[in-house]
Amino acid sequence: MSQAVWTGSISFGLVNIPVKLYPATEPKDVRFHLYDRRTGKRVRYERVTKYEEPPTFEPEPSTMPTVDDRDEPRIGVDAGRAEFEPAVAAEPVDREDLVRGVELPTGELVTVTDDELYSIAPERSRTIDIEEFVDLAEIDPVFYEKSYHVAPARGRGAEKPYALLQRAMQGAGMVGIGRFVLRTKPHLVAIRPLKDALALETLFFGDEVRSPAQLVSGLEALAISDRELRTAKQLIAALATEWIPEKHADVYREELVEHLRSKPATAPAEAVETTAVGEIGDLMSALRASVEAAKRKGAKRTGSKRAG
Repeated sequence: MSQAVWTGSISFGLVNIPVKLYPATEPKDVRFHLYDRRTGKRVRYERVTKYEEPPTFEPEPSTMPTVDDRDEPRIGVDAGRAEFEPAVAAEPVDREDLVRGVELPTGELVTVTDDELYSIAPERSRTIDIEEFVDLAEIDPVFYEKSYHVAPARGRGAEKPYALLQRAMQGAGMVGIGRFVLRTKPHLVAIRPLKDALALETLFFGDEVRSPAQLVSGLEALAISDRELRTAKQLIAALATEWIPEKHADVYREELVEHLRSKPATAPAEAVETTAVGEIGDLMSALRASVEAAKRKGAKRTGSKRAG
């Protein structure tokens, strides 16, 4: 069983239902990593400054700003730092020098500290209050972001009110709309009935969904004959069937996995044996152990040559 990502309760009216949320989906994409082809070692990324080559031209002398007429820096919230140090190369950055920021359209940078983010972050929700019920058909699927299974918390008397909410919403064809905070992020959610359970869908907010009006327009003005429309409906009826998700396999993933299985695995390059000084006691003991290991390795090579 997967790990619960949230524990709390659903509240509607005076009814309180202790529940747990579990991810409803499990992506199975094949994830590749980058390796050094010479050693087979995994490649890691470093945090480095983004270095941009300065322009090779110089402005006219008349346009060069003087010390007095240069604009004062307007970057960041750190007032004690007048300006950023120029980056001379793409060099690693220490963790203590990292700062979060957002670049404005003007090119200016606004930075924030972890304390600032913490001060405005919403508190973790313990309850999902259903604020309203709406017709399920009114929610365009484009608003659905991520799905979770809602399970009643065992041993806390949650099963009966859970079943009551599920049956009532299923009979009415309605879903409950509410809000809660998951991992410091506030979410708009829809709690909807399944056949024998409840599901929670996190929803995109209204200003996050793009309208197709700028992409598609003028369909009403297109002339479509009754015969064309009737024929199209006949084709749809001929292809109509039940939705069986098991029929639709990820053929690309299956072929990729089969291809990977057919290839011989490559062992990583043999690492040079080292002995930790602390495990032996002193430097001379470590040196003697290293010499003995080298002798054994040389003896194995000699024996192999004689056998050949």
